[in-house]
Amino acid sequence: MLFRSRNAGVEVVIANNGKTAVDAFAAAEPGAFDCVLMDLMMPVMSGYEAARVIRGLERKDAQTVPIVALSANAFDEDIALAKDAGMNEHLAKPVDLRKMFQVMSRLRGWQDQ
Repeated sequence: MLFRSRNAGVEVVIANNGKTAVDAFAAAEPGAFDCVLMDLMMPVMSGYEAARVIRGLERKDAQTVPIVALSANAFDEDIALAKDAGMNEHLAKPVDLRKMFQVMSRLRGWQDQ
């Protein structure tokens, strides 16, 4: 199931499993996603596998879109697995929203507004 929500000037696409996340990214116009926040433990397809599939898509933005892992598993090996899957960053749950927005801004090159 895929949910769309528009709030605070941003559009958020919520996928309840990794396959739905991949399908949403693949169906979107290139450049439609500024960032992907990827839970690592999802049904159907894990966040690790979903990130690998996205990175393997034959479209330019698949290589450049920032993918941020979200997980309660925050040991060094968990962070390394996320990076190996093609994710740019790893944030531990519960997620500090200020830190998440800082990471997204840094990865996208956005200036604080």
